[in-house]
Amino acid sequence: MRLIHLFVLIFCSFMPAELIADILPPPKQVAPNCYVWIGPYGPPTQENQGFRMNLGFVVGTKAVAVIDSGYSDAMAKAMLVQIRSITDRPVRYVINTNSQPHRILGNSVIRDQGARIVVAKDAIPRIIGEGQAMADTATRILQLSPGNIQAPSIPDTGINEPTNIDLGSITLKVIPVGTAHTAGSMIVKVIEHNVIYAGDVLYGGRLLAVLPVSHVDKWISAIDKLRIHKEALFIPGHGIQGKLSEFENPTYSYLVTLKEHMDKALDSGTDLQAAIESLDQTRWKNLADFDALAGRNAHQTYIEREMAAFE
Repeated sequence: MRLIHLFVLIFCSFMPAELIADILPPPKQVAPNCYVWIGPYGPPTQENQGFRMNLGFVVGTKAVAVIDSGYSDAMAKAMLVQIRSITDRPVRYVINTNSQPHRILGNSVIRDQGARIVVAKDAIPRIIGEGQAMADTATRILQLSPGNIQAPSIPDTGINEPTNIDLGSITLKVIPVGTAHTAGSMIVKVIEHNVIYAGDVLYGGRLLAVLPVSHVDKWISAIDKLRIHKEALFIPGHGIQGKLSEFENPTYSYLVTLKEHMDKALDSGTDLQAAIESLDQTRWKNLADFDALAGRNAHQTYIEREMAAFE
């Protein structure tokens, strides 16, 4: 423990105090070897320093794997400091559950500690093609000086089928589930403890966001693939951990409602505005971020389903 504390002191000495303080709460242990930072809701801001999602890590007897690397270099450094307060095992992997900025922008920091970056193969084009723009946007939102957030490093490993990672007495099964919130969505199962880090495939407590890079139809299919793990403890990308059934309403039923409504609207020749106005989303109005996202989700789903009709 003395070595761990010494490492923390040395590591922190190279970081301005304001970059360490209050970026992250202490991680929560949700099962043996399994930890998660539970984020608040809302968009990234200077006030929350970009922390508004769930991040995690898993500790084996030989190595640590980080599940998503955060929204900035400072956040990734804070993650490493907190990991070092729990274990002296080396951080050997950072696994990105999708290609969203808050999942990948800390990659370079964690890679500098000797970790390999593992992503779904379908996520690589966006990480490479848009990574610098994501870093620049995050820098502007957090009101940092240019260069404070690095573009994410090119991934070391891109997978397109389930792949095991041995951490020593703990095995992770990294499973690509296709396009959901973004292309290259993945889940990470801790086999020994039946815990699944689901990333943004699952949302709890807040309304999900349908993006231009999302695909509602395939997102529904991705959740259906999780049903064989229904007894697992799921850690969503946003919200509190729980059984798969707890995410049925805020994620699966909502996506199905969006898809079915917009498909019917297109079949009947209903235009975009009328389709949005006739969609009843009141069932989900108590979810966080509803006012900010409900209209956008309806708009984006109509466009997506319209494009799908011509494929």
